[in-house]
Amino acid sequence: MHGPTPPLPLPTDQLRFAMPPMHDSVEDERRHRKERLAGALRIFGRNGFEEGVSGHITARDPEFSDCFWVNPFGMPFRHVTVSDLVLANQDGQVVEGRYHVNQAAFAVHAQVHAARPDVVAVAHCHSVHGRALAALGDLIDPITQESCAFYEDLALYDAYSGVTINAEEGRRIAAQLGSRKALVLRNHGLLTVGDSVDAAAWWFLSLERSCQVQLMAKAAGRPVLIDHRQAVTTREQLGGDLVAWINYQPLWQDISRSEPDLLS
Repeated sequence: MHGPTPPLPLPTDQLRFAMPPMHDSVEDERRHRKERLAGALRIFGRNGFEEGVSGHITARDPEFSDCFWVNPFGMPFRHVTVSDLVLANQDGQVVEGRYHVNQAAFAVHAQVHAARPDVVAVAHCHSVHGRALAALGDLIDPITQESCAFYEDLALYDAYSGVTINAEEGRRIAAQLGSRKALVLRNHGLLTVGDSVDAAAWWFLSLERSCQVQLMAKAAGRPVLIDHRQAVTTREQLGGDLVAWINYQPLWQDISRSEPDLLS
């Protein structure tokens, strides 16, 4: 006797796989970036990344490339909505919105955006494990698959001069970042960039977790390093902004479904 005929595989073109959306207008793209920015801020709030009024994510406006959407000064990340976001110009002056902008943070973000026209979003927060690694003046070692995404794509800004409030300091930070996707600011914290809000947010989340894993591993013993060739190969597989965007989508789906008021 013959058993039942096994089901045939479905054509792959019938299966869903999310990719970054294409936009029909500047207005649609602006709305998309603002929605993703509000969502990323709420995710950062869930993860405890804010410290008082410190911490920002900025998103370049798709029409006015020298203007950037940013979270309002003094508002908790977990309460931010799309309509709360503020648009500021390169000098940190508010051109749209109802709130002030943290000038110290914007001095860095504006200079990174100016130096990197390929960058849509910049994320910087005073996360706990990022600050711990920054206090050591260390970088991330290739000890896990996730940490390899930052292998030779992460720099150390090896200076601390207090709260950054001037453009010159911002330019030095941007120069040290160079073409990389992430930076450890010594005695300060982490900064990541991406060609979308999703990518910049994912890199920050992944870098913070990599800091946590490295600190735990070194406290427990002597981590085994992944060799250079394998680390480079893994970075080439996992270290691109498209992969970051894809990795971020479950987080976006969760926050947008559980807290749909962020879209208001």
